[in-house]
Amino acid sequence: MQLRNIVLSITALGLVGVASTASADTWRFGLEETEGSVQYGYAEEFKKLIEEKSDGDITVELLPYGSWGSSYSALYDAIQSGAIPLGFGSGFLGGTVPESQLMSLNYVMPNDQMETAEILNSDDFLKSDAWQDSFRERGLVPLGALPEGYQVWTTNKEVRTPEDMDNLQIRVMDNSLLRSTYEAYGASPITIAYGELYSALQQGQAEGNIQPVFAHENMGFYEVQDYMIFADQSQFIANFIGNEEWYDDLSDDQREMLDSTLDEMVQKGHDIQTQFNSERLETIKEKSDINIVHLDEEERDAFRKLAEPVRQTYVDMVGERGQKALDIVLDHVDQSEDKAE
Repeated sequence: MQLRNIVLSITALGLVGVASTASADTWRFGLEETEGSVQYGYAEEFKKLIEEKSDGDITVELLPYGSWGSSYSALYDAIQSGAIPLGFGSGFLGGTVPESQLMSLNYVMPNDQMETAEILNSDDFLKSDAWQDSFRERGLVPLGALPEGYQVWTTNKEVRTPEDMDNLQIRVMDNSLLRSTYEAYGASPITIAYGELYSALQQGQAEGNIQPVFAHENMGFYEVQDYMIFADQSQFIANFIGNEEWYDDLSDDQREMLDSTLDEMVQKGHDIQTQFNSERLETIKEKSDINIVHLDEEERDAFRKLAEPVRQTYVDMVGERGQKALDIVLDHVDQSEDKAE
């Protein structure tokens, strides 16, 4: 443990220099994705707003994937240590904050993606004791959520039923809940580093992949797969997180500026992901002959039934806090559906 801490300290210093403090002029913002991604587009808009509102007193430094290392755990460790005070954490964050795997549950969020953004950024959910304590126990604070679009399957064969997914070696993030979900579908989930995924698909080491549309296009995954399948099973959701000590040490003015910016970013983030995914899908269609498949309601129901028991798997894994956070989301979804009727 002592050796690990020494290595992490050296790594953090080597990657980003001296750790930021609440009074520093530079807010370092670590991204899980590369330039040209939804996270990067969001971060650019966030940077613009913060620098404008602070009259230039604060500079937001964007650190895309690769600039802080190649392991997502290195990014999360840097946020926990304060070396990088702000960042995104998605599926891989489950190893650091197990409760965050709530975002990976299939067929839970509403179909309307803006409603998902509103629910996950609402005070009822985001500032609930269950959600806040889950992160603060690990030296982090949840600041917001960025839904990045529906997760889409790419495969080398047509998948319309769970039987079609039988033993399919589909790549998932290193997230035990995702593995449980795809095992429930009948697949054989495997984990491959993001930077190695293209070659793994090309060489047949993986037979399928799960990404939002923009990532399939941005990383060229569609070039080495035959089918793109829309099952509307889940949206890719990134948690916007901060270092707990850094956040608590912000001045009242800084926190008010940050909170108001995060409020603005709910709609802006939705607009960014909508534009990115729409444009990238057109690019994929123009540049390839990949087969686009949209599952109908009956076909989705077959997967939905298999996914529902995984909710209890999630609760069994993470405990009471996870149950409370899930209940808040489900209550909001039910209210949204009641209004729509």
